[in-house]
Amino acid sequence: MAEETVASTVALTEQGEHAEATALGLNAGGWVALAMLVVFAIALYLRVPKMIGTMLDKKIAGIREQLDTAAKLRAEAEALKAEYEGKAAEAAKEAEQIHAHAVEEASRIIAQAKVDAEALMERRARMAEDKIGAAERSAVAEVRAAAAQAATRAAAELIARHHDENADKQLVQKVIGTLDR
Repeated sequence: MAEETVASTVALTEQGEHAEATALGLNAGGWVALAMLVVFAIALYLRVPKMIGTMLDKKIAGIREQLDTAAKLRAEAEALKAEYEGKAAEAAKEAEQIHAHAVEEASRIIAQAKVDAEALMERRARMAEDKIGAAERSAVAEVRAAAAQAATRAAAELIARHHDENADKQLVQKVIGTLDR
């Protein structure tokens, strides 16, 4: 029978097929399966699943803690964001108030400048009118002075030509007569 097995093995080898090796009646796949069963049995005996579960529970607890911390940080960040948005809105409102006040102040200053300019023009016009009036009065005074001087000269000339001592005596007597009354 050994010859037949060898002959069939040689015949199979010539045909391109190989004979499968076995040990204790198990081929390579059987031995791998048996090894896996032994590894699982050892793992169960040593409570590896419980250790893995404990490690996973610790990892889950750590992740939950991180998530809680992240949630707290997010809440703080949202509170800060809301606070700064409020401050930004307040600053924008304050900027609008400052702008409105500046516009109001500028319009008030412009109105005051117009009033001041009109008052200045009025004062300058009055000063010009006063100067013109003073010049007119001065001119009238000069004309009067010149006329009085001319009249005095003319009167002196007429008196010098037409009056003599008798005429002066009659004039003095007439004036004295009016003084007694």
